[in-house]
Amino acid sequence: MSHAPPLGALLRQYAAGSALTCDPVEQGLLNRGYRLRTTRGRYFLKHHFDPETADPAAIARQHRATQRLADLGVPVAPPLTGTDGRTVAVIRGHAYALHPWIDGRHRHGGQLTTRQCARLGALLGVVHASLERVMPTQGRTPARPTDATGATEGSARAEGSARAGAGGSAAAEGVDPARGADPADTFALIDRLLARVRRHRPHDAFDELARHRLLERRALLERHADRRPPQGGSVGWVHGDFHPFNLLYRDGEPAAIVDWDRLGVHPRAEEAVRAAVIFFVRPVGALDLAKVRAYARAYRRTAGAGPAELAAAVHRVWWERLNDFWMLRWHYERGDTRADPQFPAASALAVWWTREYDTVCEAFAG
Repeated sequence: MSHAPPLGALLRQYAAGSALTCDPVEQGLLNRGYRLRTTRGRYFLKHHFDPETADPAAIARQHRATQRLADLGVPVAPPLTGTDGRTVAVIRGHAYALHPWIDGRHRHGGQLTTRQCARLGALLGVVHASLERVMPTQGRTPARPTDATGATEGSARAEGSARAGAGGSAAAEGVDPARGADPADTFALIDRLLARVRRHRPHDAFDELARHRLLERRALLERHADRRPPQGGSVGWVHGDFHPFNLLYRDGEPAAIVDWDRLGVHPRAEEAVRAAVIFFVRPVGALDLAKVRAYARAYRRTAGAGPAELAAAVHRVWWERLNDFWMLRWHYERGDTRADPQFPAASALAVWWTREYDTVCEAFAG
């Protein structure tokens, strides 16, 4: 492995025995993970690689939060404590953490019954309410939206971000944390992306779809530019990355919420809407509104969020999607095609959502 972790030093620091096997988990775009088996048991070894989230103090804060949540009965997987009393091991300038291995599988919304969707919404509500109890309340200022990231699939501890599945998050240039994306900046971005599409060779089916969606989105924004949302709603500590690849199920029940790297202060209801959009989007780019409705009602009940708060969050997240082109930016500006399979559904969702705006609001807030 080109980035093999320093197992000897790590395992000594955690008194976790001797390594028997160490296999990379399918790599996330933010951090690296390993399925580790030692003479003492099975573990998930996390290499906090992403510069934005690799600060040991911030990681320790996440670890304290998950331990407190575990004490409240929230399904999480807190890290182990090393022989030095710390949960973060810094070796050769790199930060690592060792977690118990959690057997489980990921489930997207299509694999959940309506009752399970309600339990999912209730779980996120419990997370938000519990974070309110265990995290500091002083100086809570909403964090600025981060740049686009992505997510991996198919591992028991997959890494990801708010952009997993066919969701997405605020990534358009000129994002104002108080108001959301400025359509003038989005129009400029669309023009730049269209120029890149025209220059791309060989011209392929992805280019054709990208051009179609860019022109379509520009027309939608021209029609709805006056609907830029006002300041966001009630803020609080949120997971920051709640999506199918950061939730493990065992025997049909949530076993562990993982990957707390994006723990931060944001409008809570917006996380609930973003998560639903990721869980319940269909391949054709439409939401399963029956499942959304069950999820949202349970979330509102356990989080103590009112219908008006959810309706405002729906509007802000809809605006995000309308102005969001992170997948195309990765494809054309970075040459990174890992998100390409998500683009058809994600780009169709913005169009469908605009057409069905009132119905979507009712599903979340009704």
